[in-house]
Amino acid sequence: MSQTPDSAVRTYIDTHSHTFLEDLKDWLRIPSVSAQPEHADDVRRSADWLAAKLKDTGFPTTEVWETAGAPAVFADWPSDDPDAPTVLVYGHHDVQPAALDDGWHTDPFEPVIKGKQLYARGAADDKGQVFFHTLGVQAHLATTGRTSPAVHLKLLIEGEEESGSPNFRALIEQRKSRLAADAVIVSDTGMWSETTPTVCTGMRGLVECELSLCGPDQDIHSGSFGGAVPNPATVAGRIVAALHDEQGKVAIPGFYDGITELTDRERALFAELPFDEQEWLRTAKSYAAHGEEGYSTLERIWARPTAEVNGIGGGYQGAGGKTVVPSSAFVKLSFRVVAGQNPARVEAAITQWVEAQLPPGIRHTLTFSGATRPCLTPLDHPALEAVARAMGRAFEQPIRFTREGGSGPAADLQDVLESPVLFLGISVPSDGWHAPNEKVELDLLMKGVETTAYLWTDLAESLRTT
Repeated sequence: MSQTPDSAVRTYIDTHSHTFLEDLKDWLRIPSVSAQPEHADDVRRSADWLAAKLKDTGFPTTEVWETAGAPAVFADWPSDDPDAPTVLVYGHHDVQPAALDDGWHTDPFEPVIKGKQLYARGAADDKGQVFFHTLGVQAHLATTGRTSPAVHLKLLIEGEEESGSPNFRALIEQRKSRLAADAVIVSDTGMWSETTPTVCTGMRGLVECELSLCGPDQDIHSGSFGGAVPNPATVAGRIVAALHDEQGKVAIPGFYDGITELTDRERALFAELPFDEQEWLRTAKSYAAHGEEGYSTLERIWARPTAEVNGIGGGYQGAGGKTVVPSSAFVKLSFRVVAGQNPARVEAAITQWVEAQLPPGIRHTLTFSGATRPCLTPLDHPALEAVARAMGRAFEQPIRFTREGGSGPAADLQDVLESPVLFLGISVPSDGWHAPNEKVELDLLMKGVETTAYLWTDLAESLRTT
């Protein structure tokens, strides 16, 4: 009896899974920790290893791209069909620091399989999720009879994501023509749970700043001068208190300008997820949910902008009292922004608002860090629908949708390349990204392989219709 297309894919994956895992373990043994200068050679060795393995996989072009920091890897496999759309896969090959005495049960850079879990630093974040594309494209070719992918397939695997991607935007701007694509697949994300497979549709952006406030030229006696000159610590407290209104909205004029509001369908889909708020609060080490009125907890952390006080200080901090009017104070702030908001305009609104809060006699400096743009792909985009269909075939159940509350370089890809960004990840919360004993579920890893085996044919057809 002949196999169905899906069973043929699964048979191919099962037959080749041992070699795939042995190769992945070899890569995981390289401690490519971008944040630690002593591992710079290891990060480069990781890039060289991946470029060579992608060449072995069949990519005719593999290159190690230099940056001002750690190297990235680029690979290109044109389709035999000249009219095929182009898809770029993004991931990263650097990893977080890890040491046995951090609480690991085994050497973090000596991969260990226990039951159906593979333990190692980078197993889930992000080497495992990058590497499943190698076996996936091989299964795609073997089961379709093709000699090249159904899409023009490119990979860009960064080497500095765990260090904040300081050189990533410059890299993609410099290499924009080589990276041009009709869609971008980001394989550096996760799913809701093992039993609830999901696709992420967007990430929030980030604006950070530090406000320094200066009053007197030095600390002065509060009995002699208090109540008669402005106190920078008091001003800092008033600014913090004025950030939100009584409904939990950010009170900065113009902050919400241009925002893409949640649709009724998105809110309904979020509500379908098996969310346990009390369990979430335990994970958050917190005792009550709080935020903008009129929105659920998931809506607040995925699809609404925020303003958070990350730190505040000023004046005397030692034991006992010291009756002074302090000379200075500071506030560290971060703002998560969502689709439709422009970080530059948000920064301008913050600047104008801060200046309006300051009384005479208070000098200030407002310093912004580099901003990250938000990204969002509409639920009805053909490429997103293709990803959901491919995952649905692999998991044999409907796929639900989430967003990410955090921020990352995906927005730079969307912004520079002007292409929709889709998220394809199979990691789950228990995988322990950045934590001791990071692992990946092997069954889910193979579902990632299977998803990509189906995806390229579906995307080739879906993107032709756009």
